[in-house]
Amino acid sequence: QVQLVESGGGLVQAGGSLRLSCAASISLFGINAMGWYRQAPGKQRDFVAIITSGGSTNYADSVKGRFTISRDNAKNTAYLQMSSLKPEDTAVYYCYLLNVLKKDYWGQGTQVTVSS
Repeated sequence: QVQLVESGGGLVQAGGSLRLSCAASISLFGINAMGWYRQAPGKQRDFVAIITSGGSTNYADSVKGRFTISRDNAKNTAYLQMSSLKPEDTAVYYCYLLNVLKKDYWGQGTQVTVSS
């Protein structure tokens, strides 16, 4: 069973930065992709960013230019660097991993709160 553990969430003022981490219990070599979704209170879970096995990245329009996804295969960890944070970025952020068989795994989520 694959386990994903997120960390790095917290409270930050608007305009500030946070870096989320997602540590996987398996090697990242050979997996299909890793990424982040977020869910604000009363809303659906929305796509934020993805990084593929080849290193290609894609972002939601709402975070382009402010968020950067990366991965460190040696540490089995993916990161989401978030800058110029806005109150509307407030949500629970979930890490996910897509293995080579296209099966997905999710972390427990980490709260990000941006105050105005």
